[in-house]
Amino acid sequence: MTSPRLRTSPRLTFVLGGARSGKSRHAEALISAHPAPWTYIATAQAFDEEMRDRIADHQARRDESWRTVDAPLALPEAISAAKGPILVDCLTLWLTNLMLGKHALQPAFARLAEALASTPGPVVLVSNEVGLSIVPDNALARAFRDEQGRLNQQIAALADRVVFMVAGLPMVVK
Repeated sequence: MTSPRLRTSPRLTFVLGGARSGKSRHAEALISAHPAPWTYIATAQAFDEEMRDRIADHQARRDESWRTVDAPLALPEAISAAKGPILVDCLTLWLTNLMLGKHALQPAFARLAEALASTPGPVVLVSNEVGLSIVPDNALARAFRDEQGRLNQQIAALADRVVFMVAGLPMVVK
């Protein structure tokens, strides 16, 4: 029998916040409240030692109940193929990969929205809120900030629940 908490669990939850705000840990806790196995869709690419260390820290928190799928670009396809509870970490790195590869963003965003709409859930997506600091000093960084804001707005509109993380504390926005 499913617990009352799980019966009312949102199909799509969006967790966003600043760097080191506790987004990933909170998202992992939300997904692990559901029966395993869980799918962790990772969008990071390890281009340097520091990023390899970050990825290793995330991996160390996951046991054999997690199935990891690397999807630095093919995120919509990975979501569509996944079974059971899904955690996507994170949309910020997915957008970075798209922009650095000079991929068309709006069609990619549309494919993501379609994949999310057709997935039974639960799905938890993680993203950075990058619009709260100073205006970047170069065109690429400003374009990234603007596109991240647009993507975050689209996902927030689709989400049943939106959680903003501040200093490790979840604030339910929607």
